[in-house]
Amino acid sequence: MERVAAAAIIDAQGRVTGWSEGARLLTGRAAEEVVGRPATDLLAEDVPASAIGAQAGTLALRHRDGHRVELAVTACPVLGPDGAASAYVVTVEPPGPPGVTLAAQAFQTASMSMSVFDLQQRYLRANDASCQVKGVAEEELVGRLYPETVVDGAHGRDFMRHLRQVAETGRPVHYESFTGAPGLNREHAWSIEMWPLRDDSGEPTAVAVAAFDSSEQFWARRRLALLNEAATGIGTTLDVVRTAEELVELLVPQYADFASVDLLDWVLGADEQPMIPDGGVTLRRVAHGSTREGTPGAAVYLGEAEVYQPSSPSARALREGGAMLSHVGEPDFDRWLEERNARSPAGRPYRQGVHSMIAVPLRARGTPLGVAVCVRVAHPDDYGPDDAVFAEELASRAAVCIDNARRFARERSTAHALQHSLLPSGLPGQAAVEVAHRYLPCGSLAGIGGDWFDVIPLSGSRVGLVVGDVVGHGIQSSATMGRLRTAVRTLADVDLPPDELLTHLDDLVTHLGAEGSGEEVAELGATCLYAVYDPVSRRLSLAAAGHPAPVLVLPGGTPEFVSMSAGPPLGVGGLPFEAIELELPEGSVVALYTDGLIEDRDRDVDHAVDELRRALGVRTDSLETLSDNVLKAVLPEQPTDDVALLMVRTRALGADRVATWDVPPDPAEVATFRQAATEQLAVWGLDEASFVTELVVSELVTNAIRYGEPPIKLRLIRDRALICEVSDASSTSPHLRRAHAFDEGGRGLLLVAQLTQRWGSRQTGSGKTIWAEQPLPDA
Repeated sequence: MERVAAAAIIDAQGRVTGWSEGARLLTGRAAEEVVGRPATDLLAEDVPASAIGAQAGTLALRHRDGHRVELAVTACPVLGPDGAASAYVVTVEPPGPPGVTLAAQAFQTASMSMSVFDLQQRYLRANDASCQVKGVAEEELVGRLYPETVVDGAHGRDFMRHLRQVAETGRPVHYESFTGAPGLNREHAWSIEMWPLRDDSGEPTAVAVAAFDSSEQFWARRRLALLNEAATGIGTTLDVVRTAEELVELLVPQYADFASVDLLDWVLGADEQPMIPDGGVTLRRVAHGSTREGTPGAAVYLGEAEVYQPSSPSARALREGGAMLSHVGEPDFDRWLEERNARSPAGRPYRQGVHSMIAVPLRARGTPLGVAVCVRVAHPDDYGPDDAVFAEELASRAAVCIDNARRFARERSTAHALQHSLLPSGLPGQAAVEVAHRYLPCGSLAGIGGDWFDVIPLSGSRVGLVVGDVVGHGIQSSATMGRLRTAVRTLADVDLPPDELLTHLDDLVTHLGAEGSGEEVAELGATCLYAVYDPVSRRLSLAAAGHPAPVLVLPGGTPEFVSMSAGPPLGVGGLPFEAIELELPEGSVVALYTDGLIEDRDRDVDHAVDELRRALGVRTDSLETLSDNVLKAVLPEQPTDDVALLMVRTRALGADRVATWDVPPDPAEVATFRQAATEQLAVWGLDEASFVTELVVSELVTNAIRYGEPPIKLRLIRDRALICEVSDASSTSPHLRRAHAFDEGGRGLLLVAQLTQRWGSRQTGSGKTIWAEQPLPDA
């Protein structure tokens, strides 16, 4: 079908003087209805001034039946003799194929923001979505330069740079941007495409822009990135408070303008988990932070406890086990904000503009630990359902880290209590040596190890000195240390020599290792040094099982390491343990220690040994001061192993405090030695002890004559207790038994046990010694 041209003639006064058939078909108006009338009567709206000046553009006519008809028209002036325009011929471009109209409609109604710019960055077109984003109509944009339509900023400059790049190079560009949108009153993420529009010759004539709102994808990526950060940024330490602080640092400012973490009190202590009450719940603030320095908007101070009412978001989140969202205008939100302002009026100005908050419970392994609260002030977006899901996931991860820290703190507290109970809290009083001791746990996460020391009173005023080290750290090492310390005390109680004691201890470790799993065998590897000092003979006998040799400082001498065999560690077997014996002058100092004092992976052992020897060579009157000096001189700032240090200064019991008699193996001589003991007590001023002492001497000497073998010796020692000893060459030890009613004997040792504080027997190199101790009035 042949197209009919649409044209009209308009005179200089704006009246229609000519009307074509094509015009009739387009508008439904015949010539007789139009000719002679003002052309403006045919318009559906006013003609833009820009279109009049250009003599071309789009006009909206009113069809005869009332609907709008938009036409692309061109006005061609008709010149008179004077060269002035006397009329205009207005023609309508012939309509294109249906596809062109559909494409224009698709552009205009597209859901993404689309616009067209000329090569000088002027708006040519802007679709409905673009106008909505800008918050202005298309007519206000067309013909204006892009910089005139936006606030100067990084996003606008970046957009202009890309527009110029496409116009100059003719190549398309894709980039992403995050900026505000005036018409949407919030920040959005945009995925922007720019590409050139070309004429028939292929030359660029304009630049088309399409901006896709990728905010949902952007925030989803941001939330995923935050979760990834949480995996590495939360729980870097096994400290409950620090873990809560790391959660707050992750949330602010990326996710919240203010964030806080409140925990139940039992999480911070060693108590068991209580039931969550149905009413108000008490939470303690352990961490908070905001975009304002110093967090002035916080209503609760760090370390302060607050009772949250049942209707509060925090209490509801804890009770219901899910995130609680609330926004300004909602009753719960407004009530919560009023409570904050009432509690802390000084922070009211900093809460202006708060519009959204979310409270999420911190739960780990089904156990409620506390609540995290996030608040938005400057951030324009309210929290939504997606944020609730994210907050619960993040809180779940953080809660596991907090619970791990809580469990570790509890285990460490338990281990410290166990270790404290196993180490000697106060050394028993004795006259043999002056003692000072130090125990320093290393800075490892386990915090405790298997180092130990002990001072054990023995019969005859002697004293046992022990230093040991169990491999590893943790409760297993401490428990092993406790077993070994108990075993040493038990073996020392039967007065075994040092080498024999270590042999029995080695057997015990071997048995313990055989009974346990493979992991326990490695844990039971241990070293030990055991020494016995006799203040009467001033002799020190000692033996070691894989343990460093002690340092000996004689009065007026220089520190020297004791030359002795280290022996194999306990449980290894092989070589026997060797004991050595030293005679020490009174006032000698012996330093016993574990290997953590001188051995470290970051230190030279020889240098540490020299520092130890140098520190011990400094003259001090106090062992306490000397112990401190040794630790300061030898240890680094952060020891990597536990250290036990036992410092002893020897004393001696002079001849005026010891009385010894050789006893003939004749029962008739018993009375003589009873009398000798009584006279010696009178010399010492201990007449009140004479009665019991006569009975003890009589019984012990009689038993030695009757059942023992010569030579027999009687010895009285005046120490903090009065000690009576009878020695003979027989190795057979007496046994305490209860005599029957008609027995003629068998009551002597029972009587001794009842009258004295304690009694016992010990093996010697030439036989045995039976001893009994009586407390003295001034002891």
